[in-house]
Amino acid sequence: MKGQVLYNRDCPNWQLVIARVKRVLTDLGLKSGVIEPILIDTDAAARDYGFAGSPTVLVDGVDLFASRGPAGAFACRVYPTGDGLAGAPSEQQLKTAIEDVRGQ
Repeated sequence: MKGQVLYNRDCPNWQLVIARVKRVLTDLGLKSGVIEPILIDTDAAARDYGFAGSPTVLVDGVDLFASRGPAGAFACRVYPTGDGLAGAPSEQQLKTAIEDVRGQ
């Protein structure tokens, strides 16, 4: 499994997302769970990755929380959670999304 977190410097939640993804992967027993942070700092990089805002979580190239289209090159991404909108998905949301991508 290949995990990536796409981020830009202006949005503060990417490190929180990496920590949560690592915990979820450990909880799921996925030892190959290396998470690669990828700085998106140009329009070209945003286009190449289909950047949907910071932070974006990819597993095997799939956006775990894909929406209808990119949010814009350098926008901060928000996630609907049980507590309202947040700058990072919850661990439970990440777990469910990873299991869905893996077909479990």
